[in-house]
Amino acid sequence: MIKYCVKYLFFSLLVVAAIGCSHNKKNNILFIIVDDLRPELPSYGKTHVKAPNLTRFATEGVQFDNAYCNIPVCGASRGSILTGMKPNNERLKYYYSTIESDLPNAITISDHLNQNGYKTVSNGKVSHCSDDMDHTWGEIWNPDGMRDPCPKGFWRNYLLPENIEAEKRWDTTPNAPVNIGYNILSAIESADVEDDAYFDGQIATKTIKDLKKFKETGESFMIFTGFLKPHLPFNAPSKYWDMYSENEIKLPINNSFPKDAPSQAGRWYELVRYKDVVESSINGGLNGNNYSINKDFQKKLIHGYYACVSYTDAQIGRILTTLDELELDKNTVVIITSDHGWSLGEHNRWSKHNLFDVEMRVPLIIKAPGMPANKVSKSFVELIDLYPTICDLLGISKPNQLEGKSILKNLKNPKLITHDNAVSRYIEGESFISNDYLYSEWKDKKGNIIAKMLYDKKLDSLQMKNISEKENSKKIVDSLSLIIKNYYKS
Repeated sequence: MIKYCVKYLFFSLLVVAAIGCSHNKKNNILFIIVDDLRPELPSYGKTHVKAPNLTRFATEGVQFDNAYCNIPVCGASRGSILTGMKPNNERLKYYYSTIESDLPNAITISDHLNQNGYKTVSNGKVSHCSDDMDHTWGEIWNPDGMRDPCPKGFWRNYLLPENIEAEKRWDTTPNAPVNIGYNILSAIESADVEDDAYFDGQIATKTIKDLKKFKETGESFMIFTGFLKPHLPFNAPSKYWDMYSENEIKLPINNSFPKDAPSQAGRWYELVRYKDVVESSINGGLNGNNYSINKDFQKKLIHGYYACVSYTDAQIGRILTTLDELELDKNTVVIITSDHGWSLGEHNRWSKHNLFDVEMRVPLIIKAPGMPANKVSKSFVELIDLYPTICDLLGISKPNQLEGKSILKNLKNPKLITHDNAVSRYIEGESFISNDYLYSEWKDKKGNIIAKMLYDKKLDSLQMKNISEKENSKKIVDSLSLIIKNYYKS
């Protein structure tokens, strides 16, 4: 009898210990960042885009409808996400900006989690330059052949022979500037290949491999997975192109540059040197704000963008399915977002790199254990808010450098509005965004305002009538300008 009681007591202690270990097991982080992804998705009311996996994921977490990047350009935006620090006129300004150059003493999210006992992995395009602060990651992985995109390389990921040869000719041109020579490259590609033929399929496969490894080892982890598409060029397997008909694609209504908008709001360069874009240009070429691309090719570009979104959605689906099958979803926080938005012809722009709403607004969906599901938050969020949010979700300390605000309260109660605006910037321009207004101003080197634009978003949702110079707008302009000024002081 005594022997039986001892055995029973021992077994009971093991059960209690197992329950305790399970209860105290750390949450993991899976952070998926998609390059150039705008919130043109079914869960955001845009049902013409086919993204079933992101649509399903939105029903499992909290979707933030008013999420904005802090700067609409790759390198700087990613640097601000990874440090939780604001871009400003002295740091994190350009697509090639690095943390190592601009904020070498910053504690990156990867370094902070390393110090808190997590295994950290960077797969694909996380930092714009893959070696940026590489010493702060447990592992950095890129597909074979994906040379570092700073500033040149084969990150465009062409698979058709004619496009591969064209890129080789450009890439090996002696002393060729970064953006010169695009006129031999194609902006789109449809190849009859399997998903893993392109880099993003390989990035998903690597992430799946990591999840299986961590399931086996039981180690706590943070995986950042960065997908390249739908960044230019719009390359995707043919089956994703086949999901759409160009005859059904609609061009944006606000497809002309606002007559009263400052010239600073219209500058772009990313698309104009691709060969097929140049060949499709009308009205005297692609310089200035009055260029145009013929409508047939505009539809083809949008077609390519949608195909890339659907391709990336499929890769995300593969990862999320694996997470569920391994039952890691029970203790893994999943964050899906983008580094910035993108214009698909709105305001006659095909780019990010500026301060219209469509270029700053991003999708953001967060699924966390114990948090509400299938909810939408209308509270404003900036991407620098994600670092402190991760700290709160994991129950770890926050470095003093963090300039964002945790949105844990919004995850717990999606109806709660804790922020009613966001601030973003690009080069010498700075922008205030709320439900009511979009205000942007540009300054010279002395700090004098040399251009501005103000849109009443409730009366002018397409942002086509700049009212910044109206007499009755002066008080609004002055107050929003002061908010921006104080934001960068704090």
